[in-house]
This record gives sequence, C-alpha cells and structure tokens, in this order.
Amino acid sequence: MSAEQNRVPDTSDAEPRPGRLTAAAALAALEGLALAAGGVWMLVRGVTGDPDDRQQAVTGGITLLVLALLPLLAARGLLLRRGWSRGPAIITQIMALPVAYSLLQADSIAIPAGIALATVAVTALVLLVNPATTRALGIRGPGNVQDEK
Repeated sequence: MSAEQNRVPDTSDAEPRPGRLTAAAALAALEGLALAAGGVWMLVRGVTGDPDDRQQAVTGGITLLVLALLPLLAARGLLLRRGWSRGPAIITQIMALPVAYSLLQADSIAIPAGIALATVAVTALVLLVNPATTRALGIRGPGNVQDEK
C-alpha cells in the first residue's frame, strides 16, 4: 500500500471530519461494545452459573470477545480517518445482516433485537459508502488513480 492510501491528515488545516464518518464510527463502536458485553455475560454465566454446557459457554464468550475487536478497531480507524478501516467496518455490517435476519425469524423477544440490529447495520452501510465518507478517508474509486511518476 502506498503512503497516499495510509495518509494521516494534518489536523491543523485538514477538513473537519464529516458527521457521517463520525456516525459510522459510533455505530461500529456500538456493535463492538454489544459484542463485548455479550461475550463477558456468556463468560461470567459459563464460569459462575449453571449453563447446559460450561465449555460451550466459555468458548462462546471468548469468541464474542475476539469478534468484538473487529468493529472496535474499525471504529477507531474511522475516527482517525484511516482508509483501511472502512473495509472491516463494512464486513462487520454485512456479517450483522444474517444475524438480524435470524433474530427476526424467532418467535420471541429476539424480534426487536433483530429490528434494531438490521437498522444499525443498514444505516452504517449507507454511511460507509457515502461519497463524503469515502473522500474523508482518502479512498479513490476505480479510474481515479493519479500517476505517481
């Protein structure tokens, strides 16, 4: 990757961060925090409670904690206007959509959670592909490559 793709804008005379970029970072961080909270809850419940399968509860909790790193790192990168951070943020939203669909298929209290997750994922995707966000991250589309000679 070139230095142009990894540019760090000088905060003194750089354009202010677009609100869309901040909102996308906030939604990614919210998802990461929700995953981390779910992981901690599963771990605590697996260690101190009486789960059906203690090993499965602990493994699930650790998995959720590790998965929480992706949206949290992406959110930090978005706030710092790093071009690489859009990819992990988009991947997180795409992974959230089947989970939301599964929650919507349940006949329980999970339906509102599915609606909330789908809303957050679609909103974040729209914010992440917005031209203002792309410009703020220094991402150039195909055909917009400048000659570096």
